[in-house]
Amino acid sequence: MWTIVLICFLAALLLTPIVRRIVIKFDITDKPDKRRINVVPIPSLGGVAIFVAFLIGMFLLPIDKSLLWPLVIGVSVIAITGMLDDILELKARYKLIGQLIAAGIIVFWGGINITFINLPFGGEIHFGFMAIPLTLLWIVAITNAINLIDGLDGLAAGVSTIALLTIMGMAFVMGDPIVIMITAVLVASTLGFLPYNFYPAKIFMGDTGALFLGYIIAILSLMGFKNVTFISLIVPILILGVPIFDTILAIIRRIVHRTPIAMADKSHLHHSLMKLGFTHRQTVILIYAISALFSLFALIFTMSTFWGSFLLIFVLLIVGEFFVEVLGLISQNYRPMMRLLRIERIEREEEQE
Repeated sequence: MWTIVLICFLAALLLTPIVRRIVIKFDITDKPDKRRINVVPIPSLGGVAIFVAFLIGMFLLPIDKSLLWPLVIGVSVIAITGMLDDILELKARYKLIGQLIAAGIIVFWGGINITFINLPFGGEIHFGFMAIPLTLLWIVAITNAINLIDGLDGLAAGVSTIALLTIMGMAFVMGDPIVIMITAVLVASTLGFLPYNFYPAKIFMGDTGALFLGYIIAILSLMGFKNVTFISLIVPILILGVPIFDTILAIIRRIVHRTPIAMADKSHLHHSLMKLGFTHRQTVILIYAISALFSLFALIFTMSTFWGSFLLIFVLLIVGEFFVEVLGLISQNYRPMMRLLRIERIEREEEQE
């Protein structure tokens, strides 16, 4: 298997500069505008190199055809959707249609879906007719979550790699060789692209790469935790904590400000960190560290008792709320916890006087 992994890494490493030359020739670039960080046009479509390297690995791996073809066709649909968006700038509804078609392929043809969860105190919740819609929602949501954090050089590729390594580690513990092999091939393909994408980027992955990575990560998280319990349902959410956290806040922020949910803005986590004075490179490395911390929490979570897990989630929510308020990720006026702490501090000072 490791020979195949090396082949995928080298394929992405060699293909990326070739893709870069082609897209420069046809002027397929991300041009500076009010919602982008780059100040000069940067070649896009770098995700094609990741996608092709991944396909090479998939056809070399000893995977049953009943899973191989749905996965290959599904990732092809999502990659083509991303390519069309990079070239033509598709409207949000057309991108969503492409995502739903890709998700439907792996759900209906590949047979991957969540039908029930086991509750901590016994018993099961069966989703029945809601199983397929919930699975489709998960895949589309994670696909877009990775796409939304693709705002800085190397950010989406690095965060995705950290999440994938964690999924691969969990799959190793659970004895799932298929997930291990597919994840290893995807990690190698992404790492082969990352040297050209890390700051200062020579090429962006574009929606081609971001949608592709989000889609396959969503599927691998379902495959890796298919014996679904309440606990195992939380694990992939923790592993993908940064993109999920950022996506939820983006939706809330746009609802609060009464702007269209699909409208891009410059108030994401990476934008807010840069407004605090962090450099481009420092911001990316800091978000890598936060992603690694979420992954560590996910590993601890699986080894904790129920009440230990509950306490961990509570602490994460409190810390998350603090960061939301400090960074102004919803709005500069949203600071209930800080106001409460300030009121309590003032009351204590008055009592001391």
